[in-house]
Amino acid sequence: MKNYFYFFLSICFLLIWSSCRKDFEFSPSTGQLEFSKDTVYLDTIFTNIGSSTYNLKVYNNSDDDIVIPSLKLGLGEASNYRLSVDGLPGKTFENVELLAKDSLFIFVETTVDINEFASANGQFIYEDQIEFDSGTNFQKVELVTLVQDAVFIYPDRDNTTKVVETLTLNVGEETIETDLQGRELLPEELTFTNEKPYVIYGFAAVPKGETMVVEAGARLHFHKNSGIIVSSEASININGSFSPDQETLENEVIFESDRLEPEFSDVPGQWGAIWLVEGSVNNTINYATIKNALVGILCDGNIGETNDKLTITNSKIYNSGSFGILGRSTSISGENLVINKAGQSSFAGTFGGKYNFTHSTIANYLNGPRPLPALLLNNFLVTDEEEIIVTDLIEANFNNCIIFGNDNPEFLVDEVEDDAVNFNFKFTNCLIRFSDNNNNFTGDNYDFSNTAHYQNVIFNEAPNFKDPRENELIIGDESAAINKGNTTFASQVPTDVLNINRTSTPDIGAYQHITFEEEN
Repeated sequence: MKNYFYFFLSICFLLIWSSCRKDFEFSPSTGQLEFSKDTVYLDTIFTNIGSSTYNLKVYNNSDDDIVIPSLKLGLGEASNYRLSVDGLPGKTFENVELLAKDSLFIFVETTVDINEFASANGQFIYEDQIEFDSGTNFQKVELVTLVQDAVFIYPDRDNTTKVVETLTLNVGEETIETDLQGRELLPEELTFTNEKPYVIYGFAAVPKGETMVVEAGARLHFHKNSGIIVSSEASININGSFSPDQETLENEVIFESDRLEPEFSDVPGQWGAIWLVEGSVNNTINYATIKNALVGILCDGNIGETNDKLTITNSKIYNSGSFGILGRSTSISGENLVINKAGQSSFAGTFGGKYNFTHSTIANYLNGPRPLPALLLNNFLVTDEEEIIVTDLIEANFNNCIIFGNDNPEFLVDEVEDDAVNFNFKFTNCLIRFSDNNNNFTGDNYDFSNTAHYQNVIFNEAPNFKDPRENELIIGDESAAINKGNTTFASQVPTDVLNINRTSTPDIGAYQHITFEEEN
């Protein structure tokens, strides 16, 4: 009986061994590989800056285990592409095994120096291919990358210690050492043109007494933890102009991240901010788009100056990690301003200040919860020692403005009452989302019959935005804002952000209404 048992075990072992052995019998590839795509587009990259990692999936849909004799880049070791095949890096691979009905991943990256190639217009299409096998079994997948030349601004690094330079800031009357990586712009760097895009690492500071000028059509791209700081007694003048082609926005000035891949096009908080520190003066922004920052514009101080610290017109601020505009005891005027999607408030005028906005659309259609409404006004500051400091809200006037979003309510006036300070605000001919079903908001600030604060205000009627989640805030034929603007304010801002005349029948907000095309 024991002999039969051992005989049975031997047969089972041979069967198992033979079935396992079959897994290691690979046949040569017959050129019948299939691919997840026939061309891998690595999107646009800047010269000498590495791309994201892209993937290609290779399928063996046959019933045989196969071996691919060669898998390589067409340009071989000279290629600027880099591969990783099932976790192994390289540019040339031999005898790559692939089981029946199985697949493998190839990951692709690149870094290209555009100066190695002829490029008359600052752009160059870099191409190569991944080649599989040879002869009659040859197959290939194309690789394509648009490489763009750029001007790079980055802080200095000590060659010995490798420590990156940090900024010393002029703020008001003080000089403050910071741990922010960056440096002051040199005199020859103070004018940003449209000839090449700019890529900024760390914070670029405008020196005291200087003016940074950004010409129409300029493109500024910021790396993580980067931005612009305008020092005390310094200024920034952003001089974009109207772009008839709203697809290319060729004359507008664009501020955005240095991540150019489509999946990063609307990701908030990819870079820092444009920070106008206390003491900076005469800052102007016209026809600019500021997107994907942590704070689009941070504006501090100068509450008592005759001229507004910041004048912003015909501009858009989208996808901010916390605030579109954060003003702190400062003065800002805005016309034809569009703000949407911020992690906290689209506009916050805090610690008092002076704010005047006409024909602006302040909305917040952020996906997901947020702690604050689209518009916040307050007159206080809480210190680290939990002391509350109160100051004047000299004025906050919103004329012919839309204040709306996907939450409710979408504005908050948060006053710490103090007889020694003023708290002045007024909404005139505005369309506002505000419902207080639980009577949480009481007092004179929320008395909507008080014409000192609210005049000709429309509450909770639909603005009929085209697609607010895609930052398309132009209004349509069914908008409650149509023809409801005050003509006096319209005459001060006679054209909308798309250069359409509004003087005779002004709509509320930054846009005159249009008829939306019906989707097929």
